[in-house]
Amino acid sequence: MKKYRYLLWDLDGTLIYSHPGIYACIRYALKEMGREEAKMEQLRQCIGPSLMYSFSNYFGMNEQDATVATAKYREEYTRTGVYQNEPIEGALESLQCLYEQGYQMALATSKPSVYAELITKRWGFDRYLAAQAGCGIGSGLSTKAEVIAEAMKQMGASKEECLMIGDRIHDLEGARENGVDCALLCVGYAPEGELETCQPDYVFDGFYDLTEFLLQN
Repeated sequence: MKKYRYLLWDLDGTLIYSHPGIYACIRYALKEMGREEAKMEQLRQCIGPSLMYSFSNYFGMNEQDATVATAKYREEYTRTGVYQNEPIEGALESLQCLYEQGYQMALATSKPSVYAELITKRWGFDRYLAAQAGCGIGSGLSTKAEVIAEAMKQMGASKEECLMIGDRIHDLEGARENGVDCALLCVGYAPEGELETCQPDYVFDGFYDLTEFLLQN
């Protein structure tokens, strides 16, 4: 018997490299808000967490300003940012292989579902996903933990049989709130030292190692 039957996938930094569009849209939102231009270190931190979290914690905005900045970001993201991404090498092949081996899979992303579904369809990920859960824009979900819980609900998955796969500490924290094991990939946007200090259940260099592990377990 396999230890895991259900796989939950993060999107940004796990299945796709999305930083060109995200960076451009954050810069746009900050300019519209009359704020100073973002430093590269701040921009890197914004890949993974929700926009409200990023504008509040990395740019010092209060809740009202963070809400306005989020709306400005999404204006530009809808026009341009949603198209500025590319799949990470090995991601599609890994999903196909695991799907063919009987794993049930879902997307669990902090990106709004309306954008995530466009991206997963564009790159062919959607054919392997039984469910797609995202934050904001009418979903009623605001945290990674809530998104993970929703993806599990849509698949009828028990926590003991689930593995969350991501690239940042936010994926791990959301998984732990749901009692779910978590694997982090070294292909994404985690700053130096984050994967070592947050102590996930598993760390894999890339999709080949992850897939081999899952095929054997």
